[in-house]
Parts: sequence; C-alpha cells; structure tokens
Amino acid sequence: MESEALAVEAISGNDGGAKLRQIMDGARSVFLSSGFDGASMNDIARAAGVSKGTLYAYFNSKDELFEAIIRAEKGQAAERVCAFLPNYSDPRAMLTDFGVRLLTRMAEPSTLALSRVVIAAAGKFPNIGRVFFEAGPLHGNQRLAERLRELEGAGLIKAPNPERAAWHFLDLCFSGDYKKLLFGVVDTISAEDIEASVEAGVDVFMKAYGV
Repeated sequence: MESEALAVEAISGNDGGAKLRQIMDGARSVFLSSGFDGASMNDIARAAGVSKGTLYAYFNSKDELFEAIIRAEKGQAAERVCAFLPNYSDPRAMLTDFGVRLLTRMAEPSTLALSRVVIAAAGKFPNIGRVFFEAGPLHGNQRLAERLRELEGAGLIKAPNPERAAWHFLDLCFSGDYKKLLFGVVDTISAEDIEASVEAGVDVFMKAYGV
C-alpha cells in the first residue's frame, strides 16, 4: 500500500520524517504492551501524541500500521545481520559469523517481544504472520541461500538445493536455547550460549553439507 511504503521509506531513510517516526514509536509501544488484537487506533494516537486524523493521514488501518512496523524493523535488521563476511573461502567462519549475529539480534528484548506479538496474532490475523515471515525468515533464507550457492559453486560445500540448506541452517541455530527464550522458559541467553548454539549448528550443517 502507498502509505505503508511511505512509512518504511521514511523510517529507513534520512528525510527527517519526525512525525512518522513519532507515530511508529507510539504504535510500537502500544502493540508490545497490549498485543495486536488489544491495540486500538485511539490508543496509538494517544501514545504517539497525535490526533486520529493525523494518524489516518499516514495509515488507513491498524493492520497497515503494524505491517509497516514489521517491515521497517526487519529491513533495519537485514542490514546488520545479512552483511556476510567478504571472504567466502571458509564456510564455517561465514556461517558462524552470520549465525551469531542473527541469534543475537533475535534474542534482543524488543525483537523478541515483537515476535511474540506476531505469534499471538497470526492465528486470527494470518496476514500479520505472512508479512512477518516474508520480511524476516524468508528474507534471511534467501540472502543466506545466495551465499550458499556461491560456496557450492566454488566446491566448498555440497548444497544442490541452497534454499533448503539455508532453512536447515536457520532451524539448527534456533533450536534449543532460543526456543526456551521465545517461550519464556528462560529470561535471557548469554553471548556464550548463543555462540555455543551456533557452533553446534555449524558442526551439524557441515557434516551434512561439507565436502
């Protein structure tokens, strides 16, 4: 949608969209505290310090606003997480670096809270789940698959289906400690736990796909 695209562009750019950022920040706080279903445009306007008329000038609905928040956050995360090591001659080093940055980002309290809101809303509002999946997991899979395709072409791994191999690696990274964090079994996971989880995932991945 046009207003949604405008929001993502303004948040990620340097055009000084202060009012738009004000709305997005206010909306984010409401969604995280009340959940998607419990949030209202009245609550969002109040938290953002704007009138409902101003809010609707930027977004046609609560769904559109939440989707814009997801896309903006995932776009920012992609710049940080998917900056792969320039030297692809060592698959293990590249995968470890990527996995640690990815898991560290996903374990951040704000990112974790947004993931939980999406999970809670996806059953009743499947479009929210679809947007989150496309902007997050699917985008990460595609970026990683591109690197795996290069490694496979160089004879450094055996991955005739890079997309499937990328899903395997992502699932390995998110098993164990992250699942405990996501579902509230533990409050935090340490940097040491993240590194250990990723290194274990890399070990299994290389046994399956290494040359």
